[in-house]
Amino acid sequence: MKSIHTVYSILWSIIWPFFSLCHPCRAIGKENLPQSGALFCANHSCLNDPVCLVMALGRKYQLRPMAKSEFMNIPVLGWLLKKAGVFAVDRGKSDVGAIKTAIKYLKSGEKVLLFPEGTRVKDGVDKYGHESEAKSGAAMLAVRTGVPIVPVYIPEKKNWFRFTTIVIGEPYYPQVESKKGTAEEYKVIAEELMERIHALGAKAA
Repeated sequence: MKSIHTVYSILWSIIWPFFSLCHPCRAIGKENLPQSGALFCANHSCLNDPVCLVMALGRKYQLRPMAKSEFMNIPVLGWLLKKAGVFAVDRGKSDVGAIKTAIKYLKSGEKVLLFPEGTRVKDGVDKYGHESEAKSGAAMLAVRTGVPIVPVYIPEKKNWFRFTTIVIGEPYYPQVESKKGTAEEYKVIAEELMERIHALGAKAA
């Protein structure tokens, strides 16, 4: 953990000057940030969304983003991301390895970041032109690990040289009737999660 924190801190310090000048980000609702394990879930419209959130939270509040495997396979960049605590998921299929990794981190008290819709979405439409819908992965992870979900809203529009305000919502524990949750229960939780995320958008204006 110490080596991951060190690389994370170094990369944050390298990236921060650019973002603080060109794409400054700030977070409101920091009083909602859990100090123990939590699952951060946000809307996703731009490639730089994870970096914007990380910059807004500050260097000392480390997240473990789940990133698509294509990024992790890029020479040098993939190695740096891995050393900084990012882990890969093979999208489009059930990636058991990524799920087990996320569960391990959450149960050990770390903060995992993922995007419930699974891909970039603008105006309710994903990059493939399909109507967006939340996947059940976040719901399943929260239920099975017992950690809270932290909804996060990241504005789609990010103006150069002007602050982008990211909103951190209140953590909550999704409830299920069955012991481990069913596919139907996960779907309901996923839909409610996206409603919570988008409801935070009014505070970002």
